[in-house]
Amino acid sequence: MSELSLSSDINKLKRRVETYQEVLNNTEVYRDLWKSNFKEELINQLTEVIKSCKLTARVDVIEEMENLEAVVFNLGEIKSGLYKRVSDSIQRDLIKHNGSLIYQQLYNGKVLVLIQYPFIEGIGQPRPPHTISVYRPDSLKPSFVIRHLETFFTEITNWEDLVNDEPQKRIGFDMNFGPPEKQ
Repeated sequence: MSELSLSSDINKLKRRVETYQEVLNNTEVYRDLWKSNFKEELINQLTEVIKSCKLTARVDVIEEMENLEAVVFNLGEIKSGLYKRVSDSIQRDLIKHNGSLIYQQLYNGKVLVLIQYPFIEGIGQPRPPHTISVYRPDSLKPSFVIRHLETFFTEITNWEDLVNDEPQKRIGFDMNFGPPEKQ
């Protein structure tokens, strides 16, 4: 191997190492941004939306793991209106989770934004979350949050209205149509 080739290879390696070190540094910067102001600003903005739109919702903060925190715009839980009769005087209500918009801090300090669709416990499987995007905390502006909320409400409205353009797709509401349970 010639010295010129080796020198060129070393320079390529140096650039990769510099890029790696820059990414590691960015992780610390993004984590600091989350802690110093991003999380609180996001909580305040989501709380203001709840007040302005007169929503029955809450902002949950999940802080179980340092640097893997989440801020959740949560529409809560309610009785679904579906229930199983246990006896003439007792019924077991099924709980409906109304959906949430999640801002999850990732291991590298960036922020994953995703939608958790509504679901009813005991009826099929919950739909997998829909990822909106991944952002650096300094690039996620208040106008983005409003757009995320618009997307969220569009998606959950479609879920509620059951606009099913895919006739082959099973939705999980066929429990009354199977063979009777043996007791």
